[in-house]
Amino acid sequence: MFHEPAIPGNTGNAIRLVAGTGCELHLVEPLGFDLSEAKLRRAGLDYHDLASVTVHKNLAAAWDAVRPERVFAFTTQASTRYTDVAYREGDVLLFGTEPTGLPTEVLDDPRITDRLRIPMLPGRRSMNLSNAAAVTVYEAWRQFGFPGAV
Repeated sequence: MFHEPAIPGNTGNAIRLVAGTGCELHLVEPLGFDLSEAKLRRAGLDYHDLASVTVHKNLAAAWDAVRPERVFAFTTQASTRYTDVAYREGDVLLFGTEPTGLPTEVLDDPRITDRLRIPMLPGRRSMNLSNAAAVTVYEAWRQFGFPGAV
């Protein structure tokens, strides 16, 4: 789930990711772009029809629609690594907007099960949004044994 994504190319890359892995992409408005933007289409290429993408008006609407049992919020301020989690079907991986990450009010939401981080070398601000999503989606999929993959 991307909370208020701002860069169309990152969302386009995430569309390719969900098409290739069979997971779902949930986008929480406001979006920093129009879903028909050329940069988004170029990054997503022809994967739009192979991907499950849902747009929600706000985070409350996303929670109502998805009804997650567990939500993992990604932040550079977390102490738990994303590899320390035994993922389960239905888990939600929540990522913030590219420039600022998840706001405090989202990180403090009672639906958040845990805050996770992706290790990096000291002095680095953060990873690219679509790269961070890919790293974590593939870790969860690996734990499941890559069902459906060839």
